Amino acid sequence: MAQKLTTREQDYSKWYNELVDRADLAEHSDVKGCMVIKPYGYAIWEKMKDVLDGKFKETGHSNAYFPLFIPKSYLSKEANHVDGFAKECAVVTHYRLKNAEDGSGVIVDPDAKLEEELIVRPTSETIIWNSYKNWIQSYRDLPLLINQWANVVRWEMRTRLFLRTTEFLWQEGHTAHATRQEAIEETEQMCEVYARFAEDYMAMPVVKGLKSESERFAGADETYCIEAMMQDGKALQAGTSHFLGQNFAKAFDVKFADKDGKREFVWATSWGVSTRLMGALIMTHSDDEGLVLPPKLAPIQVVAIPIYKSQEQLKEISEKILELGTKLKSKGISFKFDDDDNRRPGWKFAEYETKGVPVRLAMGPRDFENGKIEVARRDEKTKEVVDFDGVEAYIENLLDEIQDNLLNRSVKFREENTQEVDTYEEFKLKMKSDGGFILAHWDGTSETEEKIKAETKATIRCIPLDRKAEEGICMVSGKKSMGRVIFAKAY
Repeated sequence: MAQKLTTREQDYSKWYNELVDRADLAEHSDVKGCMVIKPYGYAIWEKMKDVLDGKFKETGHSNAYFPLFIPKSYLSKEANHVDGFAKECAVVTHYRLKNAEDGSGVIVDPDAKLEEELIVRPTSETIIWNSYKNWIQSYRDLPLLINQWANVVRWEMRTRLFLRTTEFLWQEGHTAHATRQEAIEETEQMCEVYARFAEDYMAMPVVKGLKSESERFAGADETYCIEAMMQDGKALQAGTSHFLGQNFAKAFDVKFADKDGKREFVWATSWGVSTRLMGALIMTHSDDEGLVLPPKLAPIQVVAIPIYKSQEQLKEISEKILELGTKLKSKGISFKFDDDDNRRPGWKFAEYETKGVPVRLAMGPRDFENGKIEVARRDEKTKEVVDFDGVEAYIENLLDEIQDNLLNRSVKFREENTQEVDTYEEFKLKMKSDGGFILAHWDGTSETEEKIKAETKATIRCIPLDRKAEEGICMVSGKKSMGRVIFAKAY
């Protein structure tokens, strides 16, 4: 039996790394900073991707694909954008290798230098808007609603699987609109799509809000976000949606003729979520025994394990369970029957617990004779023996119950770890001892924001969209504040 995980209380970071390994989700690559997403981890990402892709299409978006390489000159066209990504860019300078004369291997051919260096995609605004100038001529071409599923490279020195890697997977939406209001509505709509996905599928409660000016996406006029709380009290930015104004339209000269024939710059948005959601899913629900998955995103929702001493017993039990599995699959429930006789039932129980399978079934000879089956739920680590005749409906209800329980449990945790403070001394004390979300007054200046970050390592996670209109005094400067913002330490 595998060694137990380090507990969350002992070392949260070590617990996370061990869990990703033991649950067979991902591993470090020999390419520094990059990861290999293993089949079980990728199956979870695929479920996320399928749900989100359906939601994007429901809101009128289409998928496309743009080049991985971006000419360096494109990044120079939008000053704020290039400043935001300049230090993270991987640069291609040559297009050919050759064998070394001394036979030591291959070397870069010095004669194959590119006339213009290419940037490996850190994000696609520039390459996409260069195409949009050819696609958009008239108001009839708008709105243009495009999404791309792709990989991205942002050079990272300190990496952690799923949460921060040099290369990661994501989707990026890029839209163009005739009016400012349409673009703002798109930005808000996609933030809401992300929030609904997080809560309805990931069972992860989020706060919708606006980023402060210093935390905005490079090149955006406004950044909307969803912020979640992990079990160690740290915040995790789970998705962002950006109102880009006319910045990229002006940089790439993207204009349209309105109904009166007047040429106008279009209005833009971009929005995205990444494999960082995998890290969020792990840290929101999992425990010291391993992964805990909400049923809606579990690759295997129900696993059944036969317990037997003879092949005759296995045959009888298998027929019964496989009949149940067929019924469950017909209702869209993913089911696995594990009759591998190379592993003992106890090993299998531990394996599927580590992998977070929501429901585990077990049937032995006595259960078979009595018309019973054991049903174990992963979230509460409890089990019950139920009548086999009613187990199909029981499982359907149980999956819904587990999904709801995980959300309710996470909401309760966030509520218990969210507090208001009014003085900076109290803020520093609570941030050091308690963590979590702290709601405090801020004067709206970047100077105060930087001072708080430097002294406490806490950042403004967002200005909540639903915050109360509450005038107050900034806890640091004593200047007027229009409302409380959320501070937290973050990933």
